[in-house]
Amino acid sequence: MNEIIVAMRDICKSFPGVKALDNVSFELKSGEVMALLGENGAGKSTLMKVLSGVYKRDSGEMEIMSRTYGDLTPKQAQAAGVAIIHQELNMCRHLSVMENIFLGKEKTRRGLLSNVEMEAEAKRILDELKIDISPSQIVGDLTISKQQMVEIAKALSTNAKILIMDEPTSSLTAKEIEDLFRIIRTLKASGHGIVYISHRLDELQHIVDRVTIMRDGQFITSMNYADTNLNEIITHMVGREIKEKFPRVTYPKGKEVFSVKNLNAGRMVRDISFSLYEGEVVGFAGLVGAGRTETTRAIFGVDPKQSGQIFLGGKEITINRPEDAIRAGVVLAPEDRKKDGLCTKLSIRHNLSLPNLDLICDKLGIVNSKKETELCEKAISDLTVKTAGVDGDAGNLSGGNQQKVVVGKWLARDSKVVIFDEPTRGIDVAAKVEIYNIINELKRRGIAVMFVSSEMPEILGIADRIIVMCDGRITGELSPNEATQNEILVLATRFESKVEAIAQ
Repeated sequence: MNEIIVAMRDICKSFPGVKALDNVSFELKSGEVMALLGENGAGKSTLMKVLSGVYKRDSGEMEIMSRTYGDLTPKQAQAAGVAIIHQELNMCRHLSVMENIFLGKEKTRRGLLSNVEMEAEAKRILDELKIDISPSQIVGDLTISKQQMVEIAKALSTNAKILIMDEPTSSLTAKEIEDLFRIIRTLKASGHGIVYISHRLDELQHIVDRVTIMRDGQFITSMNYADTNLNEIITHMVGREIKEKFPRVTYPKGKEVFSVKNLNAGRMVRDISFSLYEGEVVGFAGLVGAGRTETTRAIFGVDPKQSGQIFLGGKEITINRPEDAIRAGVVLAPEDRKKDGLCTKLSIRHNLSLPNLDLICDKLGIVNSKKETELCEKAISDLTVKTAGVDGDAGNLSGGNQQKVVVGKWLARDSKVVIFDEPTRGIDVAAKVEIYNIINELKRRGIAVMFVSSEMPEILGIADRIIVMCDGRITGELSPNEATQNEILVLATRFESKVEAIAQ
């Protein structure tokens, strides 16, 4: 315990036009949780991809479990004891828990799969972690938190001693986060070293021993968590003090811009009614599974509606598909920006242009290159997207800059209603403030904003009015000036409480 099991010294890595890692050093000890912190684009993921064999370093030295390594392949890194639990879980949803755990390393006897042996081994690992999952369960039937625990079990089946957890709590409820922390403490006690990457700085106090901070591809500092505080950590991350984490700007409440009446769509959208006005941000709070994302999808026309009416500027509009919403001026920045908001393999130019072809094409449908360039450069300038140019891949941008591109493609259309679903998930403190300032600018321009977030401090800090949902219904409306996190939580569990009372 407490011996150095990873030592990375003077690691450098460059991509075309970008020096991602500039002489970075990093150490991890057995039996500790090391928080690797920094803004989006600081180099955290690149450093861990070098450690796990995804990227080859340009220069520098690596030691894993006291053995010196050059460049690693992912298979060699796994053999050395390194495993990553990604933010986007890498599971085969149609296979069982056992099959996922042993995928690519199946146990055989006389050339045949030994399902009995694999099931027994999977059960042993799950039992050791006190995870109540059957090896025969289909992974697609499990909650996100249970799938994450299967990923941890999968890592342990390779005898990994170094676990890298990338934003592991971004989609979990409070109870699920506590279950994850219990497992992390178990792993720590058994001598595993854990690299914990998260932008949720308030949760570090529960599990972290030390922090390593990076900025602009460079190592900034490493310290014991007990010897620092959140303000000092944030200052090291961004290179300056952020005095206001939630820069809310108040404007006079104007006329009603948008309203939804008695909307029903499946089990998770039941009789939803609300209005949005000029000069305000309406926050939608609730626990995971409350129906907020399903509501945004139904409004935007992604999912079919069963009943209800939508009004824009006092006139009823029909939205049966996203194209209808976009033409009307109702747009969505979705929860999963990589899956639903961006084409990550395409350039920033193409991502900004695709939904705006009607604005930049001539009558024959041919793209006017001048108009396209003007549209793209204006979006990048207005939203301060950090990029070497519009022709770079959108997938290479940091999370915060990806979110700006998602917003930018809609603002080019002079949209009237912008729906944000978890817009700051997985982005750093400074990038969050930039997103908040973009939202403030939308308010100033009289654009109606619907803001979905699972972060209660964020909802209280940004929203002018808070609507709380539970079990597919609106359970209350609060003013952020008077509301507390406890009041939101009471409304967010209202239907769950009734179910518990009936069960008793």
